[in-house]
Amino acid sequence: MRASVPAGYASPEPRLETFGLAHRLAAEALGTALLLAIVVGSGIMGERLAAGNETIALLGNTLATGAGLVILSHDPRPDLGCSLPAVTFALAIRREIAWPHAAAYVAVQVVAGITGVWIAHAMFAEPILQVSTKLRDGPSQALAEFVATFGLIGSILNSLRFRPDATPWIVGLYITAAYWFTASTSFANPAVTIARSFSNTFAGISPSSAPAFIAAQLLGAIAAGVAFGWLLNGSRKPTFARPARGRGRVVRVI
Repeated sequence: MRASVPAGYASPEPRLETFGLAHRLAAEALGTALLLAIVVGSGIMGERLAAGNETIALLGNTLATGAGLVILSHDPRPDLGCSLPAVTFALAIRREIAWPHAAAYVAVQVVAGITGVWIAHAMFAEPILQVSTKLRDGPSQALAEFVATFGLIGSILNSLRFRPDATPWIVGLYITAAYWFTASTSFANPAVTIARSFSNTFAGISPSSAPAFIAAQLLGAIAAGVAFGWLLNGSRKPTFARPARGRGRVVRVI
């Protein structure tokens, strides 16, 4: 039985799942397809309007992706689908999603992500079937993906622990920043990386570069899960006030 928590405090317990798995997977598919359509579509639009100025193209890609993530990652909870692949890992680490369900989410995210890429191609009259030739190689790129994923997962775990209502904003703002402070422009998720390898556009990544990105992302996610799991487990739980029986004072219950 779930304990009652006073208003203003975030419950550390997982929320009750009120939607069936099929509905949650459908939400994952829709959210991930839209995310990749935003990433790839804004990259195409930015590159066309920038007339060769990659700074302007990247800025347009960044703003659209960050804004889209705020919407698509709202609300990241296990009863309605995450709409953001990285959140799946965060919730699985917190045991708010069972690992078999998380695996199903990832499979759906990969397929839906590729579908979103194809939708973006169709909107801009690009060839639907593409394979990226954009190389993103080298140790610095792999390190950037490790840092990007570590920071994203850490931000999500920290937000879900202390400010769950702010999680969509934190995700969007973090990725907006990481587009610019990481050398890789922060793919930060294997499903997104796989999908973007099917687009030979501004946001694409060559299939030969993808394995190093995916390995770095998985290592970053694991490292964040371990590090922030330890940090957050060491935090004090909020104290709730209640009247002491038979007295006119208040005691604190930890």
